[in-house]
Amino acid sequence: MTKLTQATNTARTRQWESVQRFDSAEGNVAKFVYEKLEPETGKPAVVEAVLYKYPTYAERTVICCSTQSGCPMGCRFCGAGDYFMRSLDSDEIVDQVEHAIAQTHTNPDDIKRLQIMFMSMGEPALNQTNVAQAIRTLNTLYPKARLLLSSSAPDVPYDEIFAVSRAVDSVGLQFSIHESTDEARDLLIPFKKKMNLKKIAATGEAWFHATGRKPFFNYCADRHNSTNVDADRIAAIFDPRIWEATISVVCERGEGLPTRNEFQLALADDFSGKLLARGFNTRVFDPAGQDDIGGGCGQLWYVQEKMEEFAGAGLAKPSAGHGKPLRHTPCSA
Repeated sequence: MTKLTQATNTARTRQWESVQRFDSAEGNVAKFVYEKLEPETGKPAVVEAVLYKYPTYAERTVICCSTQSGCPMGCRFCGAGDYFMRSLDSDEIVDQVEHAIAQTHTNPDDIKRLQIMFMSMGEPALNQTNVAQAIRTLNTLYPKARLLLSSSAPDVPYDEIFAVSRAVDSVGLQFSIHESTDEARDLLIPFKKKMNLKKIAATGEAWFHATGRKPFFNYCADRHNSTNVDADRIAAIFDPRIWEATISVVCERGEGLPTRNEFQLALADDFSGKLLARGFNTRVFDPAGQDDIGGGCGQLWYVQEKMEEFAGAGLAKPSAGHGKPLRHTPCSA
């Protein structure tokens, strides 16, 4: 597998000075890289959004947009995990979605299932005011769309997320837990001020009681954390009567080897079965585009290189995970 170098340049948008499109060979996923190159303002940024079709845009369209440029959380499986530039304002978030929907050449009112997910680059809970405003705007623009927040659970008040979730009944909430113990999760997500698993469970239950909707937890199943013991630990913390489970096929962040293989998919399917046996409703998430443009969150090789450039110019700060051992890379398998 070689690094993808071909991109299509598109016209600038209302909020972004430069847009590039990267298409996967799989044919159903494209990534857009949005850049602001204005160093004189002190607010340059690079972000990405992902556009999926299943199998057509009219049938189901999924958009993953960014809420920050880079990410301070430092997750060691994520290509956005090394640097952080700044949070985005609400217009910069909304503009990604409007641009991506325009690329479908489909009337959004004609899309049977439209899902807008705040889970590309950045941590939504660390940018709640702007994310909540973006949700309200997008709900007005696309009233049929599901609006899904995915958080790695920084330990901050979730007041604005709760408020917009109560006001907009199409908002969903997911926490990325990825491990069955706090010790293992600390290695994967080195951001110090984050909730432990029990506090995540309590926050999700409070959200359930506030909205009447079930939260999700997301779990990356690999060969080290997909045993019956892991499933028992999760079931002891997360109430299957309240929580839904998403099991993700591991997204590799290195380049040079295929990033997902049948063994990894089988691990996710097997662990999904273990949680199903313990009473959870489960789904397996296997993002397209991993083998050439980088699947999952913040993984486009081009964006990682741009972050290095910004860091070299003193415009990007090291994240909490910068320099720490990577996880879910080909060399670790």
